[in-house]
Amino acid sequence: MTKTLTTTAVFSLFLTTSLGLFAQSSTLPRTAYGAPDLQGTYTYRTLTPLNRPVELADFEVLTAEQAREWAAFENRRQNRDLIIDSVGGAGYPPGVISYNEFWYERGRDTVADYRTSLVYDPPNGRVPSLNAMGRDRARARSEAQRLSLGPEARTLADRCIRSNGAGPPLVPGSYNNNVQIVQTPDHVMILSEMVHRARIIPFAGTHQTRNIRRWDGDSIARWDGDTLVIETRNFFYDDNPRGLSRDAVIEERITRLDGQTLDYDFTVTDPRTWDQSWSARFPLRHIEDPIYEYACHEGNHGLTGILAGWRRYEAMGMNGDGTPLDSRTTETLTASDEDF
Repeated sequence: MTKTLTTTAVFSLFLTTSLGLFAQSSTLPRTAYGAPDLQGTYTYRTLTPLNRPVELADFEVLTAEQAREWAAFENRRQNRDLIIDSVGGAGYPPGVISYNEFWYERGRDTVADYRTSLVYDPPNGRVPSLNAMGRDRARARSEAQRLSLGPEARTLADRCIRSNGAGPPLVPGSYNNNVQIVQTPDHVMILSEMVHRARIIPFAGTHQTRNIRRWDGDSIARWDGDTLVIETRNFFYDDNPRGLSRDAVIEERITRLDGQTLDYDFTVTDPRTWDQSWSARFPLRHIEDPIYEYACHEGNHGLTGILAGWRRYEAMGMNGDGTPLDSRTTETLTASDEDF
């Protein structure tokens, strides 16, 4: 492929100018109380990954032809029906494949502007490497999951409490990449189909006390012109599924682009995990389909099976992944590889 000639500065100017023109449009819908109307049901599924693939490291943006070629390659690579069970693939080891392709809804196409990653800052299109504090927590999290001594050692997704992609921030995943937004003069509600989380966010100037923490953090909203800005902090505990610490701050910015599309842009700041903030953006596209209940609950059969399988392997002198009990050392994980 011929390297696309583009720069971060030019691309950023294009985004800023485009959003400004959209925001100034008088034809965009507004509520009865004058605020931009963001309400509706949207999908954020896309084939474009959060992190720029290493093979596309030199490509910030693809041409239309390159994007079609890459999408065809990715759709085939990720097709679960084409994975040979005894060989593995798409991140699955031999003998371990989850659902067949029918159940996946990851998106078939890249984002419309053909960016090679959803992350746009840092300019390399990748979530920064963990700092020392982040690496320490990642090692502890990896070891806890390796031992799986109880349900608390498993991820919140395993326990059906919350999903990595349901927000904040929203991050496209394998399926259920759908949200519903409802507004009132005083609140905005974002209902995620994945694990069926409803974030009810007040328009307020200050957060609640730090002594009140939540699984999804404490979110407050405000308007910046025609852009809805949501700031979230005070997460419930010090090592949530994304690798964020209790001190993480997430800013989400949602702007209506046209009658069918919202621009979703977020920035993550967490000095106890990364030495720099990072940002990503992608569209929320209107759909007519409703949000369906995701009937997942803590203590389901899957969690029982996970823990029972670990205990069985232990009795056989093996780790939960089937390797000899003393053959695995705790690995240093990165949030970009493990959690996003």
